[in-house]
Amino acid sequence: MAFLSFLKNTAAQAHALYILGDLFEYWAGDDELDNVDHQAVVAAFRALANAGVKLYFLHGNRDFLISSKFCSAANITLLQDPSLINLHGKPVLLSHGDALCTDDLAYQEFRLLVRDQKWQADFLDLPLASRKTQIQSIRARSTHEKSQKSAEITDVNHDAVTQVLKKYHYPELLIHGHTHRPNQHSIQLDGHHITRWVLGDWYEQGSYLSCDQFGCKSHAITATVD
Repeated sequence: MAFLSFLKNTAAQAHALYILGDLFEYWAGDDELDNVDHQAVVAAFRALANAGVKLYFLHGNRDFLISSKFCSAANITLLQDPSLINLHGKPVLLSHGDALCTDDLAYQEFRLLVRDQKWQADFLDLPLASRKTQIQSIRARSTHEKSQKSAEITDVNHDAVTQVLKKYHYPELLIHGHTHRPNQHSIQLDGHHITRWVLGDWYEQGSYLSCDQFGCKSHAITATVD
């Protein structure tokens, strides 16, 4: 409810909305569009797009199977991870963030497997119910394994961040999610000042980052009324 209210009342005032992955708890394939809750989200996106707001999405580790059918229904553009954009005249690098958590070797092996096109094609050939059962099992195992890992392992790796910033020619901003540790980090790298913004989750409360020509600001959403 808070998210739908955000789309209707807050995002409607924006020029563009960027969603950096993990929009859904999981996505078993674009035939998930038949789910009534998903239809409500898609309808809200489409209304927002029809009002003139440009919508962009890049995959998270939970909804990397979102594909063209969803994007067409929601009138949303799928971006590659990472994507370098121009935001009010500034180069800004957008990422979900999971690829930066290179200390978590087990997760990176799993990520490599499930992002493989053949694996995805084979998985999507399974009945929807079977896919959802497998995903729920994987999610339960992942939650247990994550509880056994240190905070350092599940956070972004400094060298990985440095490498991606160099690769994309020192953007002024790096914005990502995934770690569920919302914060603003200042980076000095090879004579360049870079700000790394980490987005929050939407469990206990919602949050979003607004950016204009004067900079970016984080906002919390505590109400669920609309």
